[in-house]
Amino acid sequence: MKLINVGFGNMVSAGHLIAIVGPDSAPIKRMVQEARDGGNLIDATYGRRTRAVLIMDSDHIVLSALQPETVAGRAGGKETEINEEEEAT
Repeated sequence: MKLINVGFGNMVSAGHLIAIVGPDSAPIKRMVQEARDGGNLIDATYGRRTRAVLIMDSDHIVLSALQPETVAGRAGGKETEINEEEEAT
């Protein structure tokens, strides 16, 4: 089982990941709110701004403070550079 680091030591299973999307569009905002209301939201941002939304095959939604490109790079097996602001505080 391959795990993907989604920031701050949090991991998700690569085999259960369907999509990595940005949080800005209205349909994604609705999806996040519905997951929150239904108890299927996992917030791995540690209070920081959400930059990526991971959609899992179990109908769970995972919020990450990392850019979607960073998470996708980690999912592809290569590490990408982490911006200083993502590591700060």
